Amino acid sequence: MERLLVVEHPAVADRLARLRSAATPTHVFRKLLEEVGGLLAVEATRDLPLRDERVETPVALTTAKRIAVRPVVAPILRAGLGLLPGFLWVIDDAIVAHLGFYRDPATLRAVPYYANMPEDLTGRRVFTLDPMLATGNSATAALQALASRGARNVTIVCAIAAPEGVATVHAAHPDARIVTGALDERLNEHGYIIPGLGDAGDRMFGSTSSVPVTVESASARP
Repeated sequence: MERLLVVEHPAVADRLARLRSAATPTHVFRKLLEEVGGLLAVEATRDLPLRDERVETPVALTTAKRIAVRPVVAPILRAGLGLLPGFLWVIDDAIVAHLGFYRDPATLRAVPYYANMPEDLTGRRVFTLDPMLATGNSATAALQALASRGARNVTIVCAIAAPEGVATVHAAHPDARIVTGALDERLNEHGYIIPGLGDAGDRMFGSTSSVPVTVESASARP
């Protein structure tokens, strides 16, 4: 199995070109990202194991193929949610986990703030979703969190990757597989992919910051 698969398909390339454009509005960006998620999911899940199941059609009884074990898909919040609808269009009964990390703007370190995933991931195929594999810090932290629950067969699905991010992931998790729509040139001094497409989360949601803010409830105030 290839540790790095760049999906070279005209439909992926065309959507990535529109995603890269600063002129693409939020609602179009969101739709394009969903479509890229589906196209990448087809390639990422191509080798899922199958099982036989007896099915009665309107005219005969036959043996059909079903996915043997439901995979787990874990979008990295926030931006990973953009790839999730497309992935679920391909594997509609996948178990959905959620992992929350944000990138400290000063250190570029991945700071965890949320995790909701099955207690035992042993024997399951797991797919993490994040549009951008930049420094690789969030992806590496996500892989570590999943490994703590027994995940051993994990694929990172991203729209665009940087060589630095790929190297970081494979240094920490040599067996991790990366499926991406493009391998870009490099990172800039701020940890953004060049040429990239900017901050995927901000462009998808129309916001201006990916750093979460804790809101204190009224009942907790003195």
